[in-house]
Amino acid sequence: MKSIRKTIEEKFEDVARIIYRHKITTLVVMSCVIAALLSQLSSLTMDMSTEGFLHKDDPALQAYNRFRDQFGRDEIIVAAIQSQNIFDAEFLKRLQQLHEELETQIPYLEDLTSLVNARSTRGENDELIVEDLLEHFPENRTETAALKERTLNNALYKNLLISEDGTCTVILLQPVHYAPEPDEYGEKRPLSDEENSVMVRTVQEIIQRYEAEEFRISLAGSPVVIHFLTRSIAKDMQSFMGLALLTIVVLLFLMFRRISGVLLPLVIVLLSLLSTLGLMAAFGATLKPPTQILPSFLLAVGVGTSVHILALFFHYFERHGQKEEATVYAMGHSGLAVVMTNMTTAGGLFSFIGAEVAPVSDLGTFAAIGVLLAFVYTLLLLPALLALIPIRSKKAAAREQRQTRIDRLLTGIGNIATGRPWTILAVSTLMLALSIIPISSLRFSHHPLEWFPKENAIRRATERIDAVMRGTLTLEVVLDTGRENGLYDPDILQRLEQAAADFEDMEHENLYIGKAWSITSIVKETNRALHENREGFYKIPRNRQLIAQELLLFEMSGSDDLEDLVDNQFSMARFTVKVPFKDAYQYSLFIPRLQAYFSAHFPDAKVEFTGMMMLLAQVLSSSLHTMLRSYITALLVITTLMILLIGTFRIGLVSMIPNLFPILLTLGVLGALSFPLDMFTMLIASIAIGLAVDDTIHFMHNFRRYYEESGDPVTAVHETLQSTGRAMLVTSLVLSLGFFIYSFATMNNVRCFGLLTTFAILAALLADYFITPALMVILNPKHCHGHEQEHGPAE
Repeated sequence: MKSIRKTIEEKFEDVARIIYRHKITTLVVMSCVIAALLSQLSSLTMDMSTEGFLHKDDPALQAYNRFRDQFGRDEIIVAAIQSQNIFDAEFLKRLQQLHEELETQIPYLEDLTSLVNARSTRGENDELIVEDLLEHFPENRTETAALKERTLNNALYKNLLISEDGTCTVILLQPVHYAPEPDEYGEKRPLSDEENSVMVRTVQEIIQRYEAEEFRISLAGSPVVIHFLTRSIAKDMQSFMGLALLTIVVLLFLMFRRISGVLLPLVIVLLSLLSTLGLMAAFGATLKPPTQILPSFLLAVGVGTSVHILALFFHYFERHGQKEEATVYAMGHSGLAVVMTNMTTAGGLFSFIGAEVAPVSDLGTFAAIGVLLAFVYTLLLLPALLALIPIRSKKAAAREQRQTRIDRLLTGIGNIATGRPWTILAVSTLMLALSIIPISSLRFSHHPLEWFPKENAIRRATERIDAVMRGTLTLEVVLDTGRENGLYDPDILQRLEQAAADFEDMEHENLYIGKAWSITSIVKETNRALHENREGFYKIPRNRQLIAQELLLFEMSGSDDLEDLVDNQFSMARFTVKVPFKDAYQYSLFIPRLQAYFSAHFPDAKVEFTGMMMLLAQVLSSSLHTMLRSYITALLVITTLMILLIGTFRIGLVSMIPNLFPILLTLGVLGALSFPLDMFTMLIASIAIGLAVDDTIHFMHNFRRYYEESGDPVTAVHETLQSTGRAMLVTSLVLSLGFFIYSFATMNNVRCFGLLTTFAILAALLADYFITPALMVILNPKHCHGHEQEHGPAE
């Protein structure tokens, strides 16, 4: 293995010398490649939609697309208006004016429903009349009182358009099913985030002009949540980029005390980041939660390779003053180690590629590509740039004097690690044992609304509307009878009506069904209207032919409401269930009860569950599968790489101990603080193990070299800490501060992700400073120089 390693190091030296001597050619070629990638950046977009969390071939998404093609989107903007005087003439006039302005001014609007145009079905002189509720505006108190009574007693309006206590009414705005313009392939596409934001912003601008003391308006609904997510993430990304760059600049300057030591890594990591984003755009990938962390993540991670190479470069250059030889020396001595570190980091990220959650898969793909691009750019651009720019040699003595404090710290760490190895392992084992207890209490979650702080306007509005109107989100059930005119069957309609009643009585913890409705509402309204508006006929007729005739009369009335509830063959019915915006984990427990109900009561029909509630539940289910698979994959890939790269099975396995330590410790903290495992926190383990192993590789790479030279593990540990300990400290600080930046995020889940990943990285550094040296001292006995040269460490 020693000869193979030596051969690889010599190859890196040869490559560095070639690039150094052909710097202009290298820079021209690389500039062309980078320019091609950067040219794609303008087409990079954001996608915060719930559909964006799932792959296009996901069965749940395909079911939703079929539903959308038939019945339209179930995502609506809810404008809730609270007042004690909803039926006063002044309120109704203001409501009517707002309704009309929204109807005419809102872009991408498919439909709008409020008390102004709510369906009112009645019979008059043997004629069926279907008109708007406020078709005839009340002109006196008697008419107003009649309107109030008719509205509050209408079963369809209750909890759909007006609250049970009559103090809140809503305007429901349904976006268009698809965007006006097709995508680049000529296919239908949903509204983009920008188009959705334009719609929501226009609604906000209009309602602000109508707000008054007795006309208080709140906005909710998934399009509004998506708009706020888009705005928050765009704002955070700009802040994170700036803070990440500032952090890197400060730490690089503190380490190298040179402008070149700051600019060279910065240029390379920025180019690799922009190239990665260009690749994302070229492949049609979009920025979503959690891929929003990609820019600042790559800035923090990508700078590590340059730091390790430049540390050796300046170390040699300040002692010998030969720039070309310093470049060759640095590449030769660190080349293999940075190959190892980048492979393991990419390996941890690649574990997400097969994720069932689309943005997690994208993050795994493009974060890994970004890490490898930063590595390739460093190997190709750094020697060329070092050859091109003038660098002055500083006196080694001055540098050594500056570093005395760090040297003393590293010496002290080495003394503790080598002097009390068994004590260190005992304390570490105790800490792991204590972390197992809270790990067992970890809970899963996918709750986009709770990503926002408690005081956030959209979160407060949604929770308030959920409480008053009993829900802002829907579960859609499509019942296919399998035969034309199958919905004329009174037995099927009565079972649908009973399902609505049964569902509204269902509860699970704090999750309830606020309302359920279907075509049965129209059938009952029409039957009552055709029987002199008598309440006793607000029911489903028992005669199939009568149902067919009444539905035909309803169609001929001019109303198009049937289109939203059945297909044109009357074979498929839409059954809508309204629920509050809750954790998808609760949905995943609740939905099987509803599915079992339909299976038992509609055994001969094909039933498909879809809608926003179903998509959120599917995202959670996919997240759980993704987490388990990614953890196992990352562990297997990185362990295998460690065994192959270190060269011995025993040491390869042992080297994973200090890398698993911070992961288990972090999961313990996660459980102890009652943070959930969600879309972001589930990434911590796979990302952290890929990063934590980097320092282990650098330590093991140098320890092996020094142990072969001296045959003394204690000496090898001290020399390793003095030579590579400083770079480990700087790269870990860059990474930890890079992730700590996320603690300033707008969204709670991103803040939690940042703090815990920071903790994991610092815990990994301490593990490599104490646990790894302790293990090496225990496993590698002291030998004479010649014996160790022959047999190598811990064979």
